[in-house]
Amino acid sequence: MSSENNSINILKSRDDPQPVVFKKIEEDKFQLHSEIPCSWVKQEDKFGPDILRPRIEPWLTALFQSEHLSLLCGSGLSHAIHQMTNKSNFSSMDKVDFSVFNEEINRAADETAKNTCREVSNIEDQIRVANEMFTGLSHYCPPEATFRGSRNIKWQIKKLSEDIDKTLKDFAASILLGERNIALSSAKKREEAFGCLVNFLMSFASRSGTRDRLQIFTTNYDRIIEAGAELAGLHLLDRFVGNLVPIFRSSRLSIDMHYNPPGIRGEPRYLEGVARFTKLHGSVDWIYTMRNIRRFGLPFGADSIGPYLQAPGLSGAIVRGLMIYPNAAKDRETAEYPYVELFRDFSAAVCRPNNTLITYGYGFGDEHINRVIEDMLTIPSTHLVIISYSDPLGRIMKIYEKVARPAQTTLLIGEHLGQLKTLVDHYLPKPAIDRTTIKMAELLKARFGTEQVESDGNKAKYETKEFEGEE
Repeated sequence: MSSENNSINILKSRDDPQPVVFKKIEEDKFQLHSEIPCSWVKQEDKFGPDILRPRIEPWLTALFQSEHLSLLCGSGLSHAIHQMTNKSNFSSMDKVDFSVFNEEINRAADETAKNTCREVSNIEDQIRVANEMFTGLSHYCPPEATFRGSRNIKWQIKKLSEDIDKTLKDFAASILLGERNIALSSAKKREEAFGCLVNFLMSFASRSGTRDRLQIFTTNYDRIIEAGAELAGLHLLDRFVGNLVPIFRSSRLSIDMHYNPPGIRGEPRYLEGVARFTKLHGSVDWIYTMRNIRRFGLPFGADSIGPYLQAPGLSGAIVRGLMIYPNAAKDRETAEYPYVELFRDFSAAVCRPNNTLITYGYGFGDEHINRVIEDMLTIPSTHLVIISYSDPLGRIMKIYEKVARPAQTTLLIGEHLGQLKTLVDHYLPKPAIDRTTIKMAELLKARFGTEQVESDGNKAKYETKEFEGEE
């Protein structure tokens, strides 16, 4: 699906043998776009969310009750919230210019992107290459070096160090600017956007205490998920320990939250509304200082990071210590601290039987993540749900064809199916542990012999069945 034709949507759910492609012909009206046969709508028919919902919502509801459930959010989630509040995209990943070694850095960054199956390199690739170059040159020309030309090399090393600091500082500032634009938007738009985000997160996190915890993973550096979880009252469990300046711990303990029901002793139960949370590529409020990774108190949408690094214990930290870029472009780099711990959590969470992984806004541009997902699908009881607003580079469909596991894959791609508000309003399960509706359906069937036959929005239609052979 190309970016020039955003009216195209791709759906594959339930028993569809192959993806169904349909296009928008008018407001909330669609028609099949390809000649591929479809079992649930005719070629000439016009249809809307009332036809799509019974194909999607019950299917997702069943998948969300898998024994293990994981959610992987990419930059599409940040862009969606930013669009709802500001009608513009979130911070850009465009490349920057370096005052020294610019051509060499760009050439190596382009090669890195090519090796990881990405067509265009970005600022992350540049930062990784520049750091490697700085390390190499520092070894080649240490401070005590006195050979001919060392003065010029030392000057270049110093300029490169300054460029890296400036690039990281500007990149962090762009992330904070995106958060700030959301925080300072009109109250109505902000409430609508965060309300949508809360319902989105709770659709996944509303799991009973007998189920395994939802595992949330993100490649984003911003704190939009954390802000949404705070508003939703969703407790996020991560690897950080402490209150004032939490420290990242390598020990992977199964820390959880329980409560004791009134009148019952010795039988603690899982607290509802708890999820595990991992930021695979770091965060704008993580910093490496004194051989530890800490999370410092950075308000959502702050003007800058500098003032918050003046506290005791962080005074030795420099801008380059910010953990806002991944050293995971190649396999060997995923072994570097702390990414080895983060990716171990990801692979351990998704590569196990009876797991459903949902991706939202993830463009499949990280080969190390894609490889874990491909390994996951070798387990027959796993399932992958891909939800995306677009697929401009065709990477999603390439992955779908490459893994060749159609029975284990669900696709919701397009400006209708992948639009956050539409998704929350029509297609995601209720953002609550909905025992009431289940009990109501059971009572209706027991008392009147009724059976739910269709779901339209939030209204359920029922038809009465005559009892045969019963008195």
